[in-house]
Amino acid sequence: MSTATKSLKIFVDGHVFDKEYQGSQTFLKGLYTQLMIDYPLLEIYFGVQNVAKFNIEFPGFPENRILIYKKRRLSLLRFLFDIPLFLKKHQFDFAHFQYTSPKQIKGCKYIVTLHDTLFSDFKTEFGLIYRFSRNLLFGRSIKNAAMKTTVSEYSRQQIHKHYHIAIQQLHVVPNGIDLSKIKTETLKEDAVKVVDKKFGVKNFILYVSRIEPRKNHLLLLKTYLKLKLYQQNIALVFIGKESIPIKELNFLIENLNNEQRKLFYWIEQVEQSDLNNFYLASRLFVYPSKAEGFGIPPLEAAGFHCPVLCSNATAMKDFDFFEPHIFNPQNKNEFEQKLTSILASPPSNDFLNKVANQVQEKYNWQHSGNLFYNLLTTYQ
Repeated sequence: MSTATKSLKIFVDGHVFDKEYQGSQTFLKGLYTQLMIDYPLLEIYFGVQNVAKFNIEFPGFPENRILIYKKRRLSLLRFLFDIPLFLKKHQFDFAHFQYTSPKQIKGCKYIVTLHDTLFSDFKTEFGLIYRFSRNLLFGRSIKNAAMKTTVSEYSRQQIHKHYHIAIQQLHVVPNGIDLSKIKTETLKEDAVKVVDKKFGVKNFILYVSRIEPRKNHLLLLKTYLKLKLYQQNIALVFIGKESIPIKELNFLIENLNNEQRKLFYWIEQVEQSDLNNFYLASRLFVYPSKAEGFGIPPLEAAGFHCPVLCSNATAMKDFDFFEPHIFNPQNKNEFEQKLTSILASPPSNDFLNKVANQVQEKYNWQHSGNLFYNLLTTYQ
């Protein structure tokens, strides 16, 4: 464990905790929880609107370091009013933003974490207005930041490509996975019972992700139906809210027959303890996403020793420890073959243990916290 030798004062825009779950919540929670443990001299302040929700993620966080945004219909107005006021009043050394930052305030260095540029990498998956606004705001923010970070080598290369920022100015601070929650075989059996009793689900394939076109739920559901896995009493579970409606997916779900419907579950949101039980109890975790800036859920699943069948596109190319259980999400035939194979011949416990250990070594918050703190001292 490292110890800070100099106090630095940091403001963190925590607006992401006011909204529904997304990966940047995991990033901020994991990173700053670790920084508070390893570098207690850091003076960390968060700006949020929903204090109660923030306190769930950071229990015991000092009240005097929670700066409250005024409730406004348009959340971006915090960049014009609340944040400049906070930065001037408290004289922060750094201010950390996800994706978008306000106009520069003298004396405060800005850190911008741009998690991905998928709206530019996969233009057909996003609307024109969405792409234009993100390119404008995100591009300006990352270019003007004193400290430029992202979460994967894939995203680093794409930011360099789209915004012509020198590659050496872009720093990868990866997400970490909290694998302290790894359960024993006995607790896995308990999780199976809990999920069955509470949700009525057993012997299931799991996919955890909000629903939007690039997440590729449609491929998984179509393949599940084509292989008639419901006739083998294998259920399919989606956990995640609908962010962008997908007409074909919704049509397919609405037209499931009774036999299919009784084994298909779409649960919008669950508590973290329930999600852990779903990971533990699942027969297989599938991650068919076409595009990710990082991709946290398959790593979480691996941490719970769950067999994982994972896309190898974009940032997920780095997850080579899942081989041979990886696939091109654009290749339907390959996915069908890989899904059939892993269900018929699941990976051994030795393989699952090896994957969990590799995930722990490569993606842990202590490593990311040390990287981030060293960058702070460099840019100070």
